[in-house]
Amino acid sequence: MTTPPSAGTILIVDDDTSVGRVLHALVRQDGINAKHVTSGELALEVLAREAIDVIVTDLRMVGMSGMELLQHVRARWPDIPVIMMTAHGTVDVAVEAMKKGAADFVTKPFERAQILFTIRKALASVAASSSEAPPPVEVPSPGGFVGTSAPMREVRDLLRRAAQGNATVLIRGESGTGKELAARFVHASSPRRAGPFVALHCAALPDALLESELFGYEKGAFTGATVRKPGRVELAQGGTLFLDEIGELTPTMQVKLLRVLQEKEFERLGGTQTLKADVRFVAATHRPLEDLVARGEFREDLFYRLNVVPAWMPPLRARLDDIDALAQHFCVALGAANGRVDASLDADALAALREQPWRGNVRQLQNFIERLVVLSPASRLTRADVERELARHPAFETSSRPSAPAVAASTPPPAPSVPPGANGARKTLDEQRRETEREALITALQRANDNRTVAARILGVSRRTLYNKLEEYGLS
Repeated sequence: MTTPPSAGTILIVDDDTSVGRVLHALVRQDGINAKHVTSGELALEVLAREAIDVIVTDLRMVGMSGMELLQHVRARWPDIPVIMMTAHGTVDVAVEAMKKGAADFVTKPFERAQILFTIRKALASVAASSSEAPPPVEVPSPGGFVGTSAPMREVRDLLRRAAQGNATVLIRGESGTGKELAARFVHASSPRRAGPFVALHCAALPDALLESELFGYEKGAFTGATVRKPGRVELAQGGTLFLDEIGELTPTMQVKLLRVLQEKEFERLGGTQTLKADVRFVAATHRPLEDLVARGEFREDLFYRLNVVPAWMPPLRARLDDIDALAQHFCVALGAANGRVDASLDADALAALREQPWRGNVRQLQNFIERLVVLSPASRLTRADVERELARHPAFETSSRPSAPAVAASTPPPAPSVPPGANGARKTLDEQRRETEREALITALQRANDNRTVAARILGVSRRTLYNKLEEYGLS
């Protein structure tokens, strides 16, 4: 069964034209869209103007190497998985690339089943973890957290103390409160900070793929497994393994994870050798695990293994004193990222931000500040700018107003009065929606100087959704 082209687009990067053409033909025959370029520099040009879901790149190339390309992609498009192709003699380098953020690697010469399995796995991960709202831009800050409110001081002190030991930390809280940032803070504050920080989204993959991602596999474990592959537990040796959305694990995977937490041992898929897990586990969830335990959906023994040091991330509405610091921080950082280095918020603008409930927590505030910075005509942002953007984006849940279509980036103009019988009835709701969406797309592209990535952020959609909409309305 082939993967339909709509599943995504693969960018193949290899300066060996013959290898690139063979791989391009191979994935196209399997029903997957693919593009081939011969250098890392050309790959960056493609990424800047087109929606790419997965990158497959050679490790050693003339000019920009695959490792250098990986660094650029991780910095600018962190949501795109990168698969490394390498000769057998450089497998250790490929494993090092995985520690630096590569999604996977295959050895050359590759087998058809092996490369297609790896690509399908990456596409499955992208499809499962994608959402209409793009992931927030990671904006580092001194100490990891911004804000000095009492709730944040309390959780920061708790995490700093927990970091000194080796006990499992369970970070809980609503979506958008910064649970992964808290996990990174634990790692950076711990004696393991010189080791790797490896993250795995437990809801992004089905059981079969999740098990191989977590524990790795031996050569011959299944069709396409032509080389031994380390899992995330192995890659995190001496460091920290962050398991996000732990509440989404199936009962089967709960049993397998329990053994690692309890015995600190595991086996690769298809292997017989028992390996030690020298890893600090940090998990996170927004789900009520106690309720899941009561309903028999989550193992009680696993819950207690995870809940050794519980830490609750406070919602933004519980730390209103931090809104000013967060907003100013995001304004400076995101202003620089969008070419508005002189952007700033005046006192009235900050007061207007404090009046909003921010149901999406810090992530929602961050995305709103970026829209505000990009769309406001002046560098000094005022209350009027804040109120204009709140009115312009009714889909942005900062009040109890009903939400509008996700792509509508501006309030539709009042429908003109049409006398009865003149050219029939008024426009239908669907016609008005499509007209508004098209105008919003044009406006966002103009504001972003035709930078598709920035336009997607302005509209609050993924790059893939933006490209689909541009094609739908004939704007591509």
